[in-house]
Amino acid sequence: MIKIEHLEKLSPQQRSTILNRAGVDFSHVENTVRNIIDQIQKRGDSAILELTTKFDGVALNTIQVTKQEIDQAYATIDKNLLNAIKTAAKNIERFHRSHLLKPKKITTTTGVTAWREWRPIEKVGLYIPGGKAIYPSSVLMTAIPARIAGCIEIVVCCPPDKTGSLPTPTLVAADIAGATTICKVGGAQAIAAMAYGTKSVPAVSKIFGAGNTFVTAAKMLCFGKVAIDMPAGPSEILIIADDTATPAFVAADLLAQAEHGTDSASVLITPSKKLAAAVQNEVKKQLKIQERKDLIQQSLDKFSLILITKSLDTAIDFANEYATEHLEIITKNDASVLKKIKHAGSIFLGNFTPVVAGDYASGTNHVLPTAGYAKMFQALSLDSFGCKVQVQKATKAGLKNLQPTIETLAEAEGLYAHKNAITIRFNGK
Repeated sequence: MIKIEHLEKLSPQQRSTILNRAGVDFSHVENTVRNIIDQIQKRGDSAILELTTKFDGVALNTIQVTKQEIDQAYATIDKNLLNAIKTAAKNIERFHRSHLLKPKKITTTTGVTAWREWRPIEKVGLYIPGGKAIYPSSVLMTAIPARIAGCIEIVVCCPPDKTGSLPTPTLVAADIAGATTICKVGGAQAIAAMAYGTKSVPAVSKIFGAGNTFVTAAKMLCFGKVAIDMPAGPSEILIIADDTATPAFVAADLLAQAEHGTDSASVLITPSKKLAAAVQNEVKKQLKIQERKDLIQQSLDKFSLILITKSLDTAIDFANEYATEHLEIITKNDASVLKKIKHAGSIFLGNFTPVVAGDYASGTNHVLPTAGYAKMFQALSLDSFGCKVQVQKATKAGLKNLQPTIETLAEAEGLYAHKNAITIRFNGK
């Protein structure tokens, strides 16, 4: 069951609990992760092998995936799954290639031209969760834009299973997407290895991808040595809906998000009491047939609920305060609501645009800010894998036009060497 509450009747404490959800808190694992990072720095591959035995329960012979292992993955993968990976990859590639833009040169003043040029990050690291789970979609979402951006080294790290192997779909997806190095290492040790480098795991400049609390802690603690994509907490969905929404669809989407983990948040906010009741009934009905119903129920009990509000505008205001990872808008006028949304990681419009479409194959990226970070971070994109370098060129006449402005400002700041760098170019001329 999922609770129904009235937004306007919530106590400040209840509202705060909903808005904060599980958050991003790694304080309880910080000391453990610091120790792991220290071991990787000091002992490199030997520490990786030791920690993999300790945490993953497998003794590895090698850390890097071999070509033979990739060939074997292609030989054994289900053909329908292979086609699904290829279709998803094609759509993800098409969407992210649309981000490529030619430099636009502008004249800031007569004789002075300025523009920006794209430069990829040369070495990037991609963390893919694994172990009990299989996420080829996460490989595609991170490696494809890295390749399109022009990254030279694309390092993929994923925890091995009990046989010391990586999942077949993960290997195939990594190869299709353009990974240059694939390593059988997970957890905080994978993040530390990509940050500091070992014999088997190349050091990178930026790390991407979500993981558990230990992975998140490692990313935050290694930040500075490497850049990271964004903080990552439990997955979440907020749905703004009115009577035009199909209750069964809304319930299915809430349950799908709750399936991610016990700390996931699934929230419906609606001005319709009728829809709220119908969705609650659908959640109850559909939950009975879910394979992971016990996990889902725990998620529904913690941070998930249905909120009834007095108006659609109030729902929109709450959505902007919540700043969700995934936002579904299922209303009579989706376009009107969309214009009023200020903060969201990824937005899905209408009854037939569920979050799971974006999770897998519609082409948009599913690496998104959680826990309210959508107020300051955006979805992973091509821009995440490079920098736009500023370039400018001035003619002698162009610099002469700026001479009075620059000299006046430099003198006002007491930076006389700055002033002279202009003056000397025009002395006696």
